[in-house]
Amino acid sequence: MKQGLTCILFSLLFLSLGCQQEKKNTTDNNPNEQPIKHQETAPDKEQEKPKMLSADDIILKKELRYDKYTLTDTYPYKDTTRQFQWDKIKEKLAFVENFQQTPSLYAVLQNYQNENGEAPTIQHYQRDAYRRVSDSFNVERYQAAPLYDLTTDKAVRYGRDGWLVRVQGPDTLARIPIAGVSFEGQYTVPKKYLRLIKDSVQFNIINIVDVKNQNICTLEKSGKEWIIRSMNPATSGRHKPPHAQETPTGLFVVQEHKSKMFYFKDGTRTYGGFAPYATRFTAGAYIHGVPTNDPKGSIIEYSETLGTVPKSHMCVRNASSHAQFVYKRSKDLASLVIVID
Repeated sequence: MKQGLTCILFSLLFLSLGCQQEKKNTTDNNPNEQPIKHQETAPDKEQEKPKMLSADDIILKKELRYDKYTLTDTYPYKDTTRQFQWDKIKEKLAFVENFQQTPSLYAVLQNYQNENGEAPTIQHYQRDAYRRVSDSFNVERYQAAPLYDLTTDKAVRYGRDGWLVRVQGPDTLARIPIAGVSFEGQYTVPKKYLRLIKDSVQFNIINIVDVKNQNICTLEKSGKEWIIRSMNPATSGRHKPPHAQETPTGLFVVQEHKSKMFYFKDGTRTYGGFAPYATRFTAGAYIHGVPTNDPKGSIIEYSETLGTVPKSHMCVRNASSHAQFVYKRSKDLASLVIVID
């Protein structure tokens, strides 16, 4: 009897092992039938590209933190009207959100007052409206960084002080590969003209200057919304060679703060006065308060010329208390100024 039970047990064990082997062989021979565990450890699929936002995706909400001299969305000016160009502003905000979706090592082009050396003369240069050497994009050589073509290895254009770029190669090279954010194209630029920015930066504070309507608004990103913090009159740069020039349009990184920005009388090296609460974003262009034409004078709060016609040398004038608001909220290498027309 025991011998019979033993035979039965061995038979059952043999059948079980045979079924398992048959199942294994079937799986091995059919590549379409993979174990679940193997599927879990397979290489991840290529990550989906982030959705590119449009102006229609941008949500604006008005919660003013500075409420003096506030303008309405549309307001009268002489025999016409002016406005805040919210549709265009939304386009710029969508652009900012889109480029920040891709993690990058950022840098800002810097050559304020040629402190990093005068850029070389490019081929096919031209003279701009001020008779100064410039490129075909109307960017002056003075205070600019030279941008070199990737294939010809020649300086082909100039990059404005304050322009934002992505770093595309190691910063140990003599000339570092970059891709423009404030402008289009890929170039190399000598390392001395680049100021690296932490890759963790988020540009959530933006000041938008409108040189057409002579106004300024400040915005702050909160969740999925952009909160409007102020809406004020401003006065931009005018065309009056050789000393006064227009405020350039584009996207710039805030680079420097001065509680008092002293300036020279035109054509001299004598101080003519100061502008309070100055926030520099490109070359000699600052967002600042009402100028005081006395180096030892007191701060002037407001001028009736604000919001009228361009009168500055390149800067953006504000009521001094609003300039202070911008000054305190805008952080070096972490905030933006966007100039539109």
